[in-house]
Amino acid sequence: MIYPIVKYGNPVLERPAERVTVFDGDLQKLLGDMFESMYAAHGVGLAAPQIGIGRRIAVIDISFKEDPDAKLVLINPEIIHAEGRYTQQEGCLSLPEFRENVTRPQRVTVRAQNARGNWFEKTGDDLLARALLHETDHLNGRLYIHHISALKRDLIRRKVRKLIKEGAWH
Repeated sequence: MIYPIVKYGNPVLERPAERVTVFDGDLQKLLGDMFESMYAAHGVGLAAPQIGIGRRIAVIDISFKEDPDAKLVLINPEIIHAEGRYTQQEGCLSLPEFRENVTRPQRVTVRAQNARGNWFEKTGDDLLARALLHETDHLNGRLYIHHISALKRDLIRRKVRKLIKEGAWH
């Protein structure tokens, strides 16, 4: 099932998500649906709050279906190490058509659970590091615009309010 992407302005995006404690068939189905929804939206990462589900679940595939081994499931993830600095344009499925330069750590290690509930650590550089940080931020109720200047953030918020008023932001 392809879920619609929740857009900026929906409160679920700015609330910390709940920990996952049950690893069952329903979770497996949700994970499959999340990958399907992410691919349909042409994303490389998707957090459960972005489909209106306030749980600490994210999926990532920076290869965008080209490498089956690149598919990553993160349940209850925490960033445990970060180093370096890396600035690059960043966007978000929940803020379509907006992109800004965001400085983030260049290398990060995340500790998370997989689809079966087993703990693992994953280290990523550059784009993978950015995706790990971006999706973990979503689970903490933060969006990439929290990492840009207040002036730029305010400009985006005003543009979104205008789009809502015009009926162009659903």
